[in-house]
Amino acid sequence: MKPRTPVFVNFVIVVALLIIVYNMFVQNTSFFGSPYFWATIIIAGIMVFIANGIGDLIENNRFQKLSEEEKKAYLEDKKTPYYKRLWASAFKKQSNAEEQDMIIDHGFDGITELDNALPKWWLGLFYFGCIFCVVYVSAYAFTDYAHPVAEYEKEYKEQLAAIAEYEKTAPKITVETAKYDPANIPEGQQLFDSNCASCHGQGGKGGIGPNLTDDYWINVKEQDVFHNVFWMDENGSPNNPAMRAFIKEGVITGKDAEKIAAYIYHINQEIPPITQAQGGAAPQGEVAPWVKGTPRK
Repeated sequence: MKPRTPVFVNFVIVVALLIIVYNMFVQNTSFFGSPYFWATIIIAGIMVFIANGIGDLIENNRFQKLSEEEKKAYLEDKKTPYYKRLWASAFKKQSNAEEQDMIIDHGFDGITELDNALPKWWLGLFYFGCIFCVVYVSAYAFTDYAHPVAEYEKEYKEQLAAIAEYEKTAPKITVETAKYDPANIPEGQQLFDSNCASCHGQGGKGGIGPNLTDDYWINVKEQDVFHNVFWMDENGSPNNPAMRAFIKEGVITGKDAEKIAAYIYHINQEIPPITQAQGGAAPQGEVAPWVKGTPRK
């Protein structure tokens, strides 16, 4: 009969396991402020002390059945501090006499096998690993915990909410404050394909609407292509109601228009135009007197 683990050690282990489980499912430390967490700790503590009390009763009953010599050995062993006993059970080397009692009746090449009990720290880690595996697999199978897709969706929604919150207080982009940035061209192309390509064609080559890659423009409201496109997105065309005021109607934001304008500036000023021979629409309007160079920043 060996002395039992002290109740305070069991309590610390239970609290540590509860913190790990809460952290697995909540994935942050906010649960420390939750009354449910502390209620769980209190209930778990009470159960640990109840289990310890039952263990004391069983231990006393077993102690009464020991011989006088076994009682003396047990009481002597119990005087040794718990951590010293734990260390000895994990790392203490047996004496030759102790080894003789543990030799298993077979071996090979002069090597004998001992029937040593596994160290408590090893057994503890093993059982903890088994329990953790069951909890983790169950959580993965029946909850959203540890699912990359669910985590991505959650973070994506949080980012969209943060962007929306920022845009509530961010200064609105207008034709006076819009700035050309080449980094906006890829997103501008995506926005153009979604909102403009149905009339102006893929790549701005023209269709129902005019070709946006040549020098001919029906409406010239600004000094450069970039700001002229932004003005059109904001106000629409005075000559054609099909070209709507996308910003004023709330279809796109000023930030979106800034990106679309960057893309159209790119296909109009930085790459060769799409001619009629290449499938582009015929010129419409007059040659625009654009200011040469990159739009003002």
